[in-house]
Amino acid sequence: MRSINLHLKVLIIMLLLLGVSITAYQILGLGIPVTQDETDDLWSIDTKVTFTAIPHTPVKVQMFVPPLTQGYVSLNESFVSNNYGVSVNRVDGNRQLTWSARRAKGEQTLYYRLVMTKRFSNEKPSDEKGPVTRDPIQLPDGPERLAAESLIAPIRQHSADIETFISETIRRVNNTNDDNVKLLLGNDSSIGKKAQIVDLLVSMARVPLEKVHTLRLAANLQQNPELWLRSYNGKEWLYFNPETGERGLPNDRLIWWSGDTPLITVDGGRKPDVTFTFDSSQLNAIRLAQLTNSSIEAAFMDFSLYGLPLQTQQTYQTMIMIPIGVLVILILRNLIGLQTLGTFTPVLIALAFRETGLQWGIGLFTIITALGLSLRSYLEHLRLQMLPRLSVVLTFVVVMIAAISLLSHRLGFESGLSVALFPMVILTMTIERLSITWEERGANHALKVAIGTLFAGSLAYLLMKIPALVYFIFTFPATLLILVAFMLAMGRYRGYRLTELVRFKALLKDN
Repeated sequence: MRSINLHLKVLIIMLLLLGVSITAYQILGLGIPVTQDETDDLWSIDTKVTFTAIPHTPVKVQMFVPPLTQGYVSLNESFVSNNYGVSVNRVDGNRQLTWSARRAKGEQTLYYRLVMTKRFSNEKPSDEKGPVTRDPIQLPDGPERLAAESLIAPIRQHSADIETFISETIRRVNNTNDDNVKLLLGNDSSIGKKAQIVDLLVSMARVPLEKVHTLRLAANLQQNPELWLRSYNGKEWLYFNPETGERGLPNDRLIWWSGDTPLITVDGGRKPDVTFTFDSSQLNAIRLAQLTNSSIEAAFMDFSLYGLPLQTQQTYQTMIMIPIGVLVILILRNLIGLQTLGTFTPVLIALAFRETGLQWGIGLFTIITALGLSLRSYLEHLRLQMLPRLSVVLTFVVVMIAAISLLSHRLGFESGLSVALFPMVILTMTIERLSITWEERGANHALKVAIGTLFAGSLAYLLMKIPALVYFIFTFPATLLILVAFMLAMGRYRGYRLTELVRFKALLKDN
């Protein structure tokens, strides 16, 4: 017995020291912030490329990636592919990524990932100079040339420099009521066609113009590259919106590539498709400055949960909080004496509350459980075996979830649709166990257990959703070792619980 106690104490001390040491090293050694205060954006960009490979044909996929000469700095750039060679080259001022394979078959999926920040970039915005003059685009004699010359004359009169000349050109090309513009556009009024006409008119004044393709730094937004125009005036690059003529590239735009070449070209494949996923996380601003200059601290991004794919990170942010919920239930049961339906049922209910919200979750749990208990009581009179009885209750729970979702949708309560995410098996087993408790210990005890379970699940939910706590546990997962040490220590607790002190209060008075 003594050896077991010694073994347990040593195990608790080792876990405690290990958890504290790793967490302290991350905070004091690497300088990872404890809170999210004084933070700056850390952008993660996932680019997914899909296409269908042509059998028995070499595959070569070329895609432009950001040049990172716009005041941004890369913390991590990775390429995920299976049996593909990878290279990055400079092509006409752009960075072009090339995947290549001798053979490929069926649907292919490739990933490009970039983790970057802007505020502490050591690189200044691109000082690359552009051309200040160009040869005009030649048009053959005909109505198109006449229309272009008719448009360029008033543009010259209403402009004073390159900036105003291009803005005025864009404004006039977007006036589709002008007959000259209609003639030049033909039946195509797309942004790309308008940019082509602007380029034509601007070239007649020997003013250089370049197309740039940008993406917006916005999380959870489905988007395609957005076309902008730019020109070099001898001192700086001037950016223009091709639809409004407004000057100045917004701060939330990231230039992906420039020129007329398409984003992606696939040799040996067909139906290429590119999707972008942006996610913004927060790290301490001072620490970001150090991360951009130190490869040691930058390794934190590779060997932490932040190095996982974005969708996996979101899943782990939920999973990693489950021990917090278990700890809450452990304290409520072993120290306070609250009666619940086991340890994990309240935690699973708390996870369901993350989808429904606390008020809706409590209401839905109460309604479905009460109706399920009524059905379980009725089925008891039929003297069914346990498996058929559970099957009937589970089916009833599914029907109730569908009915409540439909009713809430009709009434305009869209939050009620989240009830479909409530674990049906958990509800079914909760109803079964509550009914057994009712039969064995009475209605009052069953009601206490149900209220205790609901209270414990609600408290666990409130703690598991605290942003500061989620950030801390996700950033410093070694703290879970400290929680395990505490749980092991509580495993040998044999003292009174708070509720027992209340129950035996009269006994103490007699003594």
